[in-house]
Amino acid sequence: MNYKLLFPTYRNRYLFIKRQLEQLARPAKALNLGTGEGDYDAMIAGYCDQLVACDINEGDVNYARKLNSDVANLQYSVENALALSFPDNTFDLIISVDVIEHVGQPAQMVAEIQRVLKPGGVALITFPSLDYPFTYDPVNRILALLHKEKIPQGAYAFGHEYLINPVEFRSWLAHHKLQTIEEKKLSGYLIALLEAYWTGWIQRIFKANATNVSAQTARSMVLRPSRKEPWLCLLTDGLIWLDRLLFGFFHASVGKGFVFKK
Repeated sequence: MNYKLLFPTYRNRYLFIKRQLEQLARPAKALNLGTGEGDYDAMIAGYCDQLVACDINEGDVNYARKLNSDVANLQYSVENALALSFPDNTFDLIISVDVIEHVGQPAQMVAEIQRVLKPGGVALITFPSLDYPFTYDPVNRILALLHKEKIPQGAYAFGHEYLINPVEFRSWLAHHKLQTIEEKKLSGYLIALLEAYWTGWIQRIFKANATNVSAQTARSMVLRPSRKEPWLCLLTDGLIWLDRLLFGFFHASVGKGFVFKK
């Protein structure tokens, strides 16, 4: 099963992408930029004529290719998000889920998205927000107030050397003449509290590519996702609903989802 869907933050991102795809006109050609282990690809492929899924990590791409070998309209490639091999104006739709915080030059990744997106094309992107709730990582929030160096836990686990400032992200879009259509908060104070710190350790122990880098070493304990959705997702969806009800009006969120257009 895809155990990742049991984590409210992950489930929130997945549902954000799925609901946006349900509302969009069916694109002829789409790109999943930073596919990771490929657990979104079968779902995305159901909403487009052709899907290209890429990642910088060859091991993840090989796993994703096996996982989705039965999906006819899907192909894979190894790509650097800062220097994509695709020609200008290639894709009608680009999706990128929590990738931009790993690439080192996030503004350059936005430039590449703009370059390969067709005029009139739409992009869906999510990222961990610098404006995260205090309940998610009080240690690093306090360290920031004291002007001390952050620790690689909490909001800065998962290989996050930096988080994305939504204000800065909007400025990158504006610089490249990309029009923001929708901006959505993903996961508030309740989910932040429930996932504080321990999820980073779980990923470090069990995820094959725990720090989301271009290369990975062999590890003894690895959990790989399948495409089956666990029935316990009903509980996760209940937590997401409660979090939105109680804290949806607050400014802070663990992540952000953006829809924008060229």
